Parts: sequence; C-alpha cells; structure tokens
Amino acid sequence: MADRKERRVVVVTGATAGVGRATAREFAAHGDRVALLARGDEGLRAAAAEVEAAGAQALPIPVDMADEAAVEEAADRVEAELGPIAVWVNDAFTSVFAPFTEIGAAEFRRVTEVAYLGFVNGTRAALARMRPRDDGVIVQVGSALAYRGIPLQSAYCGAKHAIQGFTESLRCELLHDKSGVRVTMVQLPGLNTPQFRWVLSRLPKRARPVPPIYQPEVAARAVHFAADHPRRREYWVGGSTAATLLANAVAPGLLDRYLAKTGFSGQQTERPRDPRQPANLWRPADGSDGVDHGAHGAFDKTAKPHSAQAWMSRHHTLLGAAAAAGAAGMATWWKQRRPR
Repeated sequence: MADRKERRVVVVTGATAGVGRATAREFAAHGDRVALLARGDEGLRAAAAEVEAAGAQALPIPVDMADEAAVEEAADRVEAELGPIAVWVNDAFTSVFAPFTEIGAAEFRRVTEVAYLGFVNGTRAALARMRPRDDGVIVQVGSALAYRGIPLQSAYCGAKHAIQGFTESLRCELLHDKSGVRVTMVQLPGLNTPQFRWVLSRLPKRARPVPPIYQPEVAARAVHFAADHPRRREYWVGGSTAATLLANAVAPGLLDRYLAKTGFSGQQTERPRDPRQPANLWRPADGSDGVDHGAHGAFDKTAKPHSAQAWMSRHHTLLGAAAAAGAAGMATWWKQRRPR
C-alpha cells in the first residue's frame, strides 16, 4: 500500500451520487487525490467541487463503466495526470425496480453491463496497473443483496451476486500468486441515496430502501476503512446486513416466504410514483441537461447517521483486546477475593 503520509491516488466509480459521492468526499477529507468516474456532467462538476473544497485534488472523468475501452482510457488519464493508482473503488451501478417479468431483455442486459461488468472492467483496469507494481487495493462496493436476493430487484441482485463470485475467484488467484495487490468487498444495508428517485421504476408507488435506512456517509467510512485495511476479505455494514446474511445462511427458505409477504410493500412508500421521474438506465439523470442529485436521497428524516455494528466491525481487534483485558482483570480480582 502507498505510504499514508503521501497523498494516494484513489479512483471512485459512480462518484457523482450516493455512496460514490460520499466516498469521494471521505477520501478527500483524508488528503487523497481523487479521480471521479461517472456519466453525469452536472454531478461530476459538483463532486469535483466538493473534493477541492476539502483541500484535495480532483480529476472528474466522464465515462460509462460498461465501455471497457473507455474505462482503460480513463485509467491511463488518471495515472498520467495524478500518478500511480493506489486504490480503486468500484461503485457504479444502475437498476430497474420492477418484477422480473416486467423488465425487458435489453433493460436487464444494460443493468448487468453496468452493475456487474462495470466492476469487471474497473477491476481489470486497476489490476493492469497495480500488478506490475505489486501494490494496490481494489474495494468492491457490495450489498447484503450479494447474498440474499429480494423481490423487485432481480437485475440488481443478480449483478451483486455475480460480483461476489467474481471477487472470490479473483482473491484466490491473487493469493495463489502471492500478489501484493489486495481486493476486499464491503456489503452494505439500505441507504438514503438518490437512486430511489432516478432509477427506472415500474412500481405503482415511490421506491424506498429496505429499513433500517443509513446515511451514505456510513458506507463511505466503511469503504475508506476497507481501503486502509484490505486484508479482511469483506466487511458487513449495519446490523440489518449482518442479521440478513446470518438468517439467509440458517433459514433461506423461511426468508423466501418472509420476503414474499413483506418485500413488495417494504420497498414502496405510501405515495404514488411520479410518472415524470427521471430514469438513468440509458442516460444520466445528472447529465448536461440534468441536475446534481448529491449524496443523499429523500429519507434524511429517518436515515441513521451512524452504525454501532459498523463501528464494532472496524474496531474488533481493539474490542477483543479490551474484552481480554477485562476478563484478566476480573480473574485477578476474583483470585484476590477468594478466602485463603
């Protein structure tokens, strides 16, 4: 890994909104130089301004992550203008909120090309530059849905499952080669991001994250920590993520039935969907004729700014040492109090 006293070069894909936007700000706050890869012109300009306001150098690059050649050109530009890439964060995605039978074949393919193959393209570009140096970190932004599919998000769940399998395979290959390049994955909960007002939706009511909802900064802190501590194969963020993955491991059939009953209503508000809502499947909602949507969605009032589980996950070594010290202290106290 790069010396933390130096300003690392960090690439963040999907950097104009939601988790990507918050992640770019997080790395900038720590002094890293940040390359912002995304499609939307307005979002790129605003994200770059936030990175620079934090005192860091920004390099906004318009690119569709589904375009392998464009991703390679973007990586070349990053290294030419900022320097060797130390960290690559894959986060770009798009999706469709609808039952599978209401998603067209071209739409499903497009989600797969961006949300899965976009990660493959980004990983390939990062590895091509990191492996010769035998140094670097790739962080895959995942989801609890990488393990547990839910209704109305078949294309997205399929992509996240694919990323999980792809990353596990790659990790084994890097270990076999004794490579100094690390790859880790961060599994996220429901988040208050703009996707719910710009992802193509055929739901009768407005889409919403599965509660409990967390702010994107919770995810950004976890991504930044993972980049600094990439030897752990993956990080779970949020108590709901941990509970979902554990329940799926123990009783997946029961979870199928539970989600069949609650998964439709739980992902929709009581308000009808706005038929004029933009859809960023084929073109960015924050393009040259669009608006900057920022990091947050419409659920600020209910979103949690912190996650105790995520904090404990990041500090499990410290907590373990404290528990061991406490146990030793109790043992000493008990020994001294025993009648002789």
